[in-house]
Amino acid sequence: MPHSEHSQDSPMQEGNSEEPTVDPMEHDAQEENTEPNGISEDVEMTIPSSPVPAVNNLTVDDDDLDGDENDDDWHDAANRVEEASSQPTRDPVPPPSKGPDEETMRAYYQRLLPFRYLFQWLNHSPSPTTDFQHREFAFTLQNDAYLRYQAFPTSDLLRKEVLRLNPSRFEIGPVYTTNPRDRKTLRKSSNFRPLSKELVFDIDLTDYDEIRTCCTKANICRRCWTFITMAIKVVDAALQDDFGFKHILWVYSGRRGAHAWICDKRAREMDDQKRRAIAGYLEVIKGGTQSGKKVNVKRPLHPHLSRSLDLLKDHFQSDILVEQDPWRDAERAERLLQLLPDKALIEALRKKWESCHDRSSVNKWADIDALAKTGASGTLDAKALLEAKQDIVLEYTYPRLDVEVSKHLNHLLKSPFVIHPGTGRVCVPIDRNKIEEFDPLSVPTVAELLGEIDTWDREHPQDESEMVAIKRVQDYEKTRLKPYVEHLKAFAQGLMKEEVAGKREREETSTDAMEF
Repeated sequence: MPHSEHSQDSPMQEGNSEEPTVDPMEHDAQEENTEPNGISEDVEMTIPSSPVPAVNNLTVDDDDLDGDENDDDWHDAANRVEEASSQPTRDPVPPPSKGPDEETMRAYYQRLLPFRYLFQWLNHSPSPTTDFQHREFAFTLQNDAYLRYQAFPTSDLLRKEVLRLNPSRFEIGPVYTTNPRDRKTLRKSSNFRPLSKELVFDIDLTDYDEIRTCCTKANICRRCWTFITMAIKVVDAALQDDFGFKHILWVYSGRRGAHAWICDKRAREMDDQKRRAIAGYLEVIKGGTQSGKKVNVKRPLHPHLSRSLDLLKDHFQSDILVEQDPWRDAERAERLLQLLPDKALIEALRKKWESCHDRSSVNKWADIDALAKTGASGTLDAKALLEAKQDIVLEYTYPRLDVEVSKHLNHLLKSPFVIHPGTGRVCVPIDRNKIEEFDPLSVPTVAELLGEIDTWDREHPQDESEMVAIKRVQDYEKTRLKPYVEHLKAFAQGLMKEEVAGKREREETSTDAMEF
C-alpha cells in the first residue's frame, strides 16, 4: 500500500494474501480449503433455529443430489453459534432472533425478487451470454446444506430453480471458462478456472467495535451507521478518482454492513494480483483490537489520504467527538494519550483529565491544542503533533475493510435483493448519490413487503377486463421495494449501454486493422 510506512505494495504490485477472517454473523462464502484448481467447496454455516433433516450443514453439488456420489464433494461445514450481544449504551436495534419462514421466502421469490434485472446486471446484455451462463451461483438451503457450482442458461431457469429449492439465500461467484455444472467432464481440472468477476469490497460494523460506543456486535443504530456512510464516501471517491471506475453498485448487507460491486469490464477482468494491489492501496487501518497504533502512513500524505481527510473532517467533529464521544471515560481517554507523540504533553493532559472525570471528548480534543500552546512541553514538535492528530482522525473515521474479500477472483458474495436470514431485511442497493439519506433501520423486511402488496390489492380492486385493458402493476411497484428495484434497473441499463458501445468500438478497431 503506497500510504504505509511498513508496506511495499503499490497499485500495480502484488501484495501478500493473508488468511481470510470469516464474520461469525454474516457468513459470506470464504475460499479456505482448495482443490487443485484453486476452488473451495467449504463454507461455514449457521446453526438453524429449528430441527432440520440429517443432511444439514453439508456442502454439495447438484451432481451429488442426482446420485453421483463423490466423497471429495462432501464436506462438513463448521457450525457457529451467534455470540450474545453485550448491553449497548444507547438506542441499539437488536437483531430479530428468527428469520422469515419458508412460505414467506417462497412468496418473496415468486412475487418480488427482480430476477430480470439481476440477469441484466450480471449478463451485460439483453440476450444471454457466457457472462451469465458460465456464472457460478451458490445456494444456502433451508436446512443449511450448501449447494455450489450452479449455473443457468437464462434468468427464467434461475428463477425456476430458486422457487424449487427455496434457499434461505444465494451467492454470486465468478464467470468460469466453462459451465460450472460441466467441470467434472473436463479431462484436466486446470481447464476449469475463473475468468472474471466484479471487484468487491466488504465493510462490517463489527470491525468498528473498539471505537463505536453506542452498540456492539450484531446491534446497530443510526449513530454507528455513520461509520458505514463515511467508509462508502472514501472508498467510492478513491475508486472513481484514482482508478477511473464508473459502475459501482453499493448494497446493504441486510444487518450491519455494506458491499461494493465494481462492475466495469476492466475491473471484472483483473487477476488476483491486481485485486490485491487495489485492496492494499485502500487499506490504512491495520492491526487487531490489542495492537497499538493502527495508522502508519508516509509523509507528505498521499493525495488519496489528503482527500479522505477532507471528506472525513466534518464527520470527525460531529459523528465521532459528539455522537460517539469515544474518550469520555478514563480507559478510552488513555488510548487517545497513547497516540500522542510528546511525553510531557501526555502527562499534562492526563493530570487535567483526572481532575475532571466527566470531561467530554470534544473538550479533551480541544485540550490537546490548548495545552500545547501554553508550553506544557518544552520539547514539543508541532509538526509531529499535527501528524499524530491526522492519524487519530484516520483511525476513528477511515474505512475498516475486510480486504480478504477483495483479493480473490473466486470469492463468492451474497446477491443483492436476497433476504438476511437474521433480520428479514432485504439486501437493497444504496444510492451512492444519496448516501447520507440511507437508513438501514427503514429498509423493509420481507414480511412488511408482502403485507404492502395485500394492502395495495385491497385498495385497488380490479376485475379481469381492467387488468387486460391497462398495464399490469408489478408486485414490487406496490411496495417500498420499488425505488431499490428501479435503482438496479437503471444501473444494469447503464452498464449494458457501455458494454454495447465498447463491443462496437472493438469491432470497428478490428475491422480497420484488417483493412490496413
